[in-house]
Amino acid sequence: MARETIVNQRGEVMVPDPPFARVLFSTTRFAWLWLIVRLYLGWVWLAAGWEKLSSGTWSGGEPLRAFWERAVQVPAQGRPPVAYGWYRAFLQFMLEQGWYTWFADLVMWGQLLVGIALILGAFTGIAAFFGGFMNWNFIMAGSASSNGLLFALSILLILAWKVAGWYGLDRYLLPLVGTPWTWHATRAAPPSSAAEQRA
Repeated sequence: MARETIVNQRGEVMVPDPPFARVLFSTTRFAWLWLIVRLYLGWVWLAAGWEKLSSGTWSGGEPLRAFWERAVQVPAQGRPPVAYGWYRAFLQFMLEQGWYTWFADLVMWGQLLVGIALILGAFTGIAAFFGGFMNWNFIMAGSASSNGLLFALSILLILAWKVAGWYGLDRYLLPLVGTPWTWHATRAAPPSSAAEQRA
């Protein structure tokens, strides 16, 4: 009996979620908690992006260039801001190519769009992924600040993507757009028998 509930028709082992994870990440019981997390993260990203947009200096790329230069310099004593050599080389390459001129706009608009999407609850899991990706890059470049906390909250929102936007646009967007596994289930579902229809 237990084998039937763990192994699917293809012979793949299905490990069921623990009850607390199912309640927390897959039911709307804690949607209010994800609303609070979402609004907090959204406000942080929106404020960061708006500060860059309204400053008038960020768009030229000079502040980002200065940040990258500080990140790649190796001090005479002590540890460099970037702990991993491959990431330092990556930043150095972008500096040499002058990519800060267009990358600054990418960061600024990315922060604004992630903030707006999280506040509205639109494609929350995707927005949280890109927000967390930016946090990860800031951490890798040696800027700890609040990025560790924001990254952890983004991971939680990604895990709760099905219900994190319940009090938001995802409540309507996700059923409208669907998910890849529901598209497959709809296409591949075998026709029900007459006996099943009567039951």
